Amino acid sequence: MPIDRLLQGSKLRPEEIERLRSAYTRTLRSLYLIDRDDPIAEIVARKIIEIGASGGGDPTEISRLAIEELGIRRPPSV
Repeated sequence: MPIDRLLQGSKLRPEEIERLRSAYTRTLRSLYLIDRDDPIAEIVARKIIEIGASGGGDPTEISRLAIEELGIRRPPSV
């Protein structure tokens, strides 16, 4: 998973890493991104880490902000 690779060696506490992983997974699901090797998945991971570095937000809020800042429109619900 791209986020794990990007977080490797970080000085974040385990609970902070888990918060970012949760936000990342939530964002990928929300965008219907299944292929973790898709370059967009890495872009999403980088944005999640960037937002998480500001120190605030629960995974749901981080996910919402990432989608908003990336300017990605969610596919319509089926």
